[in-house]
Order: sequence, then structure tokens, then C-alpha cells
Amino acid sequence: MKRVRVVCSGLMICFAWSASFHAQESSATPAVRPLVLTEAIPLENIKGRFDHFGTSGRKLFVSALGNNTVEVIDISGRTLDHTITGVPNPQGVVYAAEVNKLFVASSKGKLYIYDGTSFDLIVAIDFHADVDNLRYDAANKRVYVGYGDEETAAIGAVDATTNKRTDEEYKLGAHPESFQLESAGPNIYVNLPDLKQIAVINRSTHAIARWPLTLEHNFPMALDEADHRLFVGTHEPARMAVFDTQSGQMITALPSVQDADDLYYDAGRKRIYMAGGEGFIYTFQQSDPSHYQLLAKMPTTLGARTAGYFGKGKKGFERFFLAVPARADHGAEIWIYTVQD
Repeated sequence: MKRVRVVCSGLMICFAWSASFHAQESSATPAVRPLVLTEAIPLENIKGRFDHFGTSGRKLFVSALGNNTVEVIDISGRTLDHTITGVPNPQGVVYAAEVNKLFVASSKGKLYIYDGTSFDLIVAIDFHADVDNLRYDAANKRVYVGYGDEETAAIGAVDATTNKRTDEEYKLGAHPESFQLESAGPNIYVNLPDLKQIAVINRSTHAIARWPLTLEHNFPMALDEADHRLFVGTHEPARMAVFDTQSGQMITALPSVQDADDLYYDAGRKRIYMAGGEGFIYTFQQSDPSHYQLLAKMPTTLGARTAGYFGKGKKGFERFFLAVPARADHGAEIWIYTVQD
């Protein structure tokens, strides 16, 4: 496909700034601004809602689910470098640096694997059911795949080197939403909203423990492995819940943004960032592993529920990315926030 370059005009950026700043004027301006909107990348002709983000460090990969495309953005140049077509309803997206491959999940049942430079399709693996969230285990060069519903629902695995499914599979009984891998331990933590549970998979023993929830619709998740804390966003009610991964007990649940689809933990600053379709990004501060407070409530725009924060940028230059769907009077954009101490 012909490479497309998109220039962020001053007018487009000013529109994004004014939309956010106008919202701030109509609500309480936070005393602390952990995220500052600095740029906007227009994504012309992108329709419908967005789903998950991925990154290679230099590239940002955005699943434009409603547009049946994956948008490849050059982070340093702030340009749209490439559009991957041919993926119906793309959802999870993850890049495997060790093999230079991009993995894209489709709700229509397949996992697509692309060359990480040319973005040519290498192979599509049929899981025969809704393929959603993806996670990459760099140490073992495995991509973990959440897929299916009810009796077909599971976390499976693909060898990133051979592009083949492995025998590793964990049946869950309900569609897996966000899940997180331990890097120093064997566990996978999985949100199962249909069962009102968090499943804990031990990759060494293949045992599955289940934590029942009193809160409902647990979709996004992040992990603080060092302090044994799991952060879960729920919709009913809208909460940011904190769990002790050693006991499985919920420590606290703070009111949060409605319609959250993404949740990120900033280990350096001990913060949790949570974007929601209600039109806000909530930032929570951890004072210690058992105590949290709302640091800021940053207005965005309605429907902006999908975000990306990868926490690997040079301090002072880290970025938080927010996908803003097309509105009646304006096209889709990626808003870029500078993360501040």
C-alpha cells in the first residue's frame, strides 16, 4: 500500500487543545496536571470505534476496529506511516521485538501475523472464535491469546518464532477480557466479566484459581508485580479496584471514570492512568501498596476510551496516547499527552 504521510497542522492541534481546555474550564481544574495535552495526529477517513494499542518503541499500532484497519504511526515523526487492511474487526495488537513481528487479533476468530518492517502478512491462525486481548512473553517468545466464549473461551499460546500454536491452553468458561502476565512468576491474571471473576492461571502447574467479585463488568487490568498489586477497572459501578495478588483480597475500590477500556500502571511514578468513554482520564496516586487517592480528573471527549501508555520513554519525554473517534464535526485523532512528575 502507498505510504501516507499526515501532517499535524496547527489548526488541528489547536482544536484538540481548545476542546480539552474548554472542558477543563467547565469543571474543576486539577491542582496537579500529570498529563498535559501537547499534540494531535489526525487520522482522516477513520470511522467507528478504536480498540487496543501496541508499540515497538518507535511505532504506535492502533486497532481501528470500526474501520477494519490497523494504523501504524511513527512516534517521533508524529506521522501515519502505514495502514494495514484486511483484518476484520481488529482488537488486540502486540509487537514481538525479538522476532520483529506484529500480531493482530480479530473478533472474527483469527490471529494475523505480520512482518514488523514491511507489514506483509506472514500467516493467519484460525482460533474459530473471538480473538481479543494479546500479551507477549519476551523471555519465552510466546504470544498469549485470549479468545472464545463459554465452552470455547481460553487463553492459548503461539510460538512467536515458528508462528505455530502450542499445546499450552487454559479453558476459562467465559470470554477473557484484559489479562496480565507475571514476568518473574508463573501467573496470568484474567478478567472474566461474564462470571464476575478474576481467574489466576499458574503456568507451571496449570492450576486455575478464581477470585469472585462483588463489582461487575471488570474489563481493563494492570499489574504492579513488585508490590503484588492488581488494578482492575469495573463498569458497574465505575471503580478502580486494587487486589492483593498474594491473598486475592480486594484492598480498596475508588470511584473512577465510566466506560473504561484501558488501564495502565506507571511504576516509576506509582500512578494508575484510566481512560473512559465518559470523557475523562482519571489518574490515581499510590502512596503505598495499600493506599491510593485520586490525583487528577482530566477532561477529554465523549467516546475516548482507548489509550496507550508503555512507560519506557526517557523520563521527561514519556507520552500517553488517547484514541479519539470521529465526531460529527471533526475527524478521528490520536491525542498525545506529555507525562509530568
